[in-house]
Amino acid sequence: MYLAKITKEEINAMPVVAFEGKITVVDDLGQVEGAVEELRRHAVLGIDTETKPSFTKGKVNQVALVQVATDDHCFLFRLNKIGFPAPLESLLADRRVKKVGLALHDDMAGLRKVHKFKAAGLVDLQDMVKRYGILELGLQKMYAIIFSQKISKSQQLSNWENAALTEAQQRYAATDAWACLKIYYKLLQETPLPAAEVERLVQVHMQA
Repeated sequence: MYLAKITKEEINAMPVVAFEGKITVVDDLGQVEGAVEELRRHAVLGIDTETKPSFTKGKVNQVALVQVATDDHCFLFRLNKIGFPAPLESLLADRRVKKVGLALHDDMAGLRKVHKFKAAGLVDLQDMVKRYGILELGLQKMYAIIFSQKISKSQQLSNWENAALTEAQQRYAATDAWACLKIYYKLLQETPLPAAEVERLVQVHMQA
């Protein structure tokens, strides 16, 4: 049985993990079709988005990056450079390809501000982990509970609209999408808790 909650102190004592596979930055429309074609060979993909942070009250920037990962290859689609190309829209709308992520309702709402479309085949880890007794909603804490490793968040508030993404930004973005995939596959190997036990855990931690 997994921990329901974990502290920052416990996470900071863990070894750092990062995606070690191939990263392809897609910042030219000519790259899109080939990237999506490769991704479509997989039944399940990890997904995440990044947006340039705004430090001005009331101002929200558009999604700058969509990262889509397999076990060993992550594609970084730079929407601020290529817009929202039709092959990427088609992939996100294809219910036959599962896209696993975190807080996907928010991510898709952000993407719809760039281009109106209807996503399908989404698996939100925030819904999934609860069935295994994990009550944390953040990726770093989920991953730490399941794998006893720390995902660095040092690049989270960096500028995702930079002319070129730094190596650290690329690695960070790829790690987030890949980590979602890792969590999904790991939990599929486990047995979910009975609904009554999940409810008991929720009540205990609400009162704590």
